[in-house]
Amino acid sequence: MCGIAGWINLKRSDSNGGAEQVLHLMCDTIVHRGPNSEGLWLDETVALGMRRLSIIDLETGDQPVFNCDRSVVVMMNGELYNYREVRAELEKKGHKFTTKSDTEVLPHLYEEYGEGLLEHVNGMYAFSLWDSRRKKLVIARDRFGEKPLYYGVFDDTLIWASELKAILAHPAVKPELDLNALRHFVSFDYVPAPMSIFKGIHKLPAAHVLTVENGEVTTRRYWDISWTSSPPFEGGVAEGRGGSLSGDGTLVRKAEELRDLLSDAVRMRLVSDVPLGILLSGGIDSSTVAAFAVQHATERVKTFSIGFEEDSFDESKYARQVARHLNTEHYEDKLSAATAGDLISEIGTWLDEPMSDGSLIPTFLLARFVRKHVTVALGGDGGDELFAGYPMYYAHTVAAKYLAIPSILRRGFIEPLVNALPVSTKNMSFDYKAKRFVRASHYDDVTRHHSWFGSFSVDQHKQLFSKDFLAQTDADIYSGVRELVGGSDAKNVIEQMQYADINYYLAEDILTKVDRAAMAVSLETRAPFLDPRVGQFAASIPVEYKLKGKSGKVILKEAMRDLLPQDILHRPKKGFGIPIAEWLKGRLNPLMHDMLAPERLKQQGLFNPDYVQRLITEHETGRASHHKELWTLLVFQLWSRNFLSA
Repeated sequence: MCGIAGWINLKRSDSNGGAEQVLHLMCDTIVHRGPNSEGLWLDETVALGMRRLSIIDLETGDQPVFNCDRSVVVMMNGELYNYREVRAELEKKGHKFTTKSDTEVLPHLYEEYGEGLLEHVNGMYAFSLWDSRRKKLVIARDRFGEKPLYYGVFDDTLIWASELKAILAHPAVKPELDLNALRHFVSFDYVPAPMSIFKGIHKLPAAHVLTVENGEVTTRRYWDISWTSSPPFEGGVAEGRGGSLSGDGTLVRKAEELRDLLSDAVRMRLVSDVPLGILLSGGIDSSTVAAFAVQHATERVKTFSIGFEEDSFDESKYARQVARHLNTEHYEDKLSAATAGDLISEIGTWLDEPMSDGSLIPTFLLARFVRKHVTVALGGDGGDELFAGYPMYYAHTVAAKYLAIPSILRRGFIEPLVNALPVSTKNMSFDYKAKRFVRASHYDDVTRHHSWFGSFSVDQHKQLFSKDFLAQTDADIYSGVRELVGGSDAKNVIEQMQYADINYYLAEDILTKVDRAAMAVSLETRAPFLDPRVGQFAASIPVEYKLKGKSGKVILKEAMRDLLPQDILHRPKKGFGIPIAEWLKGRLNPLMHDMLAPERLKQQGLFNPDYVQRLITEHETGRASHHKELWTLLVFQLWSRNFLSA
């Protein structure tokens, strides 16, 4: 695991004088991603840099790496899990290797297949490759977006890096807030690719490759999930595993296939030259990873979890139950409101793009705790999106029935009754879910789905922002999701929303959150559910194998029924939430009033102070719970103080 940075001059040559100092400065901003070593490589027009966290081949695995004649140079952030098998095939073709690192297979794969090399690797990665013969740059991001990559063109120079702060360190970059990105942020809770919070800087979306040749910059998607018949994936390594991903088959047989695939995905991700553990929440996804890790590990597996002082948010007892069941060496930490208050200030120093997913706080605390014991940790990310684990998928079927009720009855009786329910601050309380359901039920599928997930609804934008602000931004903030879903072969609303979540919520929220929190403390995280073979399998099975009635992950529960306790398999999903509603009335209340003070908002000129004050008053008096909206605004203000004040 590492961080990368670099640039290429698009229209000038012999213009890299003094560039080493700039490249070193860019790499310094991401030293937390790779504290073990630094690698720099420059020629007349190109600069490649990286910071390394040593995981594989500790002695000789430094970067950059080259092909045999050194005409191809590569810097990579991430891990290639099938590199040993790929290397063996390349050696049969006559390629010679000088290290045991996974990164070194990339320049040799490029010699054989060009950009087609991406079809042969199974891993998480963001890499930059320079072909000095063709004067061609190739930058790629892994299939699901586990590893980040930002880029932008400034003064005829394409600049890229693993994190925004490294790009901002380049003297050609003058950061300016992107108002359109801000509008997306307050509804999505994150800035979706290809935007970033700054004008002119973009995220390279998951499963995309960027190339520069003859001064022309192009991007394209190199891989996608097919919801009809998934083609075989060449990144598999274990003989006799996986089976056919097509054909009818029974649920039991398909569950056996899934079990083999997940087992092999975990096995591949246990390869490490440093200590390794499992992030265990007590949910079915992380418990599945832990179960297979125990099967494959050669020593007792370490598991880690985090608890909360507030009972309705605390699921640590389930993690302890799974740990006892699997006989793991279990470690546990606890998060309190006091701890969270201290963490918020610390997080603000390294979170270079606003993200209001509250679970970032416990994720960071857990990562910091885990890093005291291991350097690599496996988690269960991706299971909800691939196997329809979120309650919102079922809610779409309820919404269809709800909309069949006459409008006069819905709006005149049901919705007023729901909105009059007493406010509860408990995790996923009935009143919270019911109110969010009715407020978004009348929208189209895409808007409804993201309104259930996010903070401000599109209707609230008219109150939060001024008319001048809205005139400068997209009229439809969900147009990108609509275009994405419309171009897919997903067959029904459940699969369409799964596809949207895989490309948006998973890539830009969940995986970004985990990457930033873990990399802030130099911890590498791995997600076996995001093995491309598992992803293609999930898309190839009937939707009823994933969602049946209210129950999601049907096939996963069947696959794990004799490996995990039944109450773990079937307990309701709560998510990794935190009690923000209470904290905003207590420990975080002074901070909220300071950062959202009317005078501050007026001077800033972005948000309507009167509307924000109304949200605060209603929340504090218990008339309504606006914790998601207020937390989103608070997160932006804290980010703005750190990254826009200058």
